[in-house]
Amino acid sequence: MSLAIVRSRAQVGVEAPPVDVEVHLAGGLPGTAVVGLPEAAVREARDRVKAALQNGAFEYPQRRVTISLAPADLPKDGSRFDLAMALGVLAASGQLPPPALAAHEFLGELALSGELRAITGVLPAVLMARRARRTLVVPEANGAEAALVADADVRTARSLLDVCAWLRGRGELPRAVAAPTVERASAGATDGPDLADVRGQPLARRALEVAAAGGHNLLLIGPPGSGKTLLASRLPALLPPLDEDSALEAAAIASVAGLPVTPADYGRPPFRHPHHSASAIALVGGGPRPRPGEISLAHAGVLFLDELPEFDRRVLEMLREPLESGRIHISRAACQAEFPARFQLVAAMNPCPCGYSGDASGRCRCNTEAIRRYTGRVSGPLIDRIDMHVEVPRLPHAALRGPPGESSAVVAARVHAARAVQMARSGILNARLAARDLERHCTLRPADQLLLERAIERLGLSARAWHRILRVARTLADIEGRDGIHTAHLTEAIGYRRLDRHRDEGYQGKD
Repeated sequence: MSLAIVRSRAQVGVEAPPVDVEVHLAGGLPGTAVVGLPEAAVREARDRVKAALQNGAFEYPQRRVTISLAPADLPKDGSRFDLAMALGVLAASGQLPPPALAAHEFLGELALSGELRAITGVLPAVLMARRARRTLVVPEANGAEAALVADADVRTARSLLDVCAWLRGRGELPRAVAAPTVERASAGATDGPDLADVRGQPLARRALEVAAAGGHNLLLIGPPGSGKTLLASRLPALLPPLDEDSALEAAAIASVAGLPVTPADYGRPPFRHPHHSASAIALVGGGPRPRPGEISLAHAGVLFLDELPEFDRRVLEMLREPLESGRIHISRAACQAEFPARFQLVAAMNPCPCGYSGDASGRCRCNTEAIRRYTGRVSGPLIDRIDMHVEVPRLPHAALRGPPGESSAVVAARVHAARAVQMARSGILNARLAARDLERHCTLRPADQLLLERAIERLGLSARAWHRILRVARTLADIEGRDGIHTAHLTEAIGYRRLDRHRDEGYQGKD
């Protein structure tokens, strides 16, 4: 038989569309042609395949070999099709039984010796192969990552020879088995930085707990050395482990980005901390071959932006859409890709260019215009999308010698309980409640409704800010186990919009 078809999968964003590797042998001068929009790495596969077959004691056909990657209008890149191409050549030349290939899919890069090397983006392919009810064969180095998908039939191989022996029924390929550390990570074990390390700062600690409980975005404002970064780095320890779907989605994004997907970190909310010099592509994703950016790598976790005004303003404005939709769509001339980007934003900034506006030391010499320009680097629409603005003042040395506060484990217990209430009530966190859900779950008494309307009018807040105040107030009530929102919850939520009242005059610290 001169025609063979082997199934494989491409990589487009976090999707793994099917690709049929069709190999045809014809008469004419010997040569190999690869068609179907292959990029350089795919075109070079013909040389890797030929060398791997010859070094494996197989015969490379001395005929005209045409390898078609279908569908032809889907761009193909990377070395993931090497194994499928080699098997197709063997099946088309009669060295392998073609029926043995029908129920399987193959991914892997071939070394010239015939050994299989790891590739990126295995997890999306495993998910799609499970849905198609086919066995997926991957390199041994990708086995631990592929085993994260439960109920998927994944086999691992060290070399082309192992795969061929298995297809002929003369050997067995081991199944990918999950490492024991997966169970420990999924159970919510935390060994990160502890909130007990933070001394003082009761308001900021309270805000961090509220943000963790409701999934709210948080902005920390304070002078250098006041503990903003210390606080933000403690947030992941307060969050519960991810559910199976979110854990797989976060792991798939990391896999596509070429980052290691370790069983020890599986199920833990990611924490991304990009430098303020990050470009737009680095932060939101992109490139000729669209890849996920920091906002997608932080999906289902935390994105921490330190020194917020130092980021390029155009870069920050790109956060506005994913903060609302939870996804980022990247369009290029050759292809389009969509990545999940539902992250919790935590940002930190100084109150003025020198960093000491409102500080008790009186060392700040910045005038009002300089402060306005500095805070104006972060646009109003972006600030509007941040639920809570919290001051983190510089503490006296005596406070730093005080007793430690509550540990992450104690605070996390309250956070988990509040989240359980939210999931039982609406199935989503309070930060994601739609406008119609606010009318049902965030009703106010007439006096409190009047209080909120006066605050909105005085601060000049938008309808979006109004909704965010209600969501934060709902979270405060959930933490206390209250069925309804009370006045104390509402006033505290309004107090977390401190930056709104300073934007017209320049930030001047405490009232």
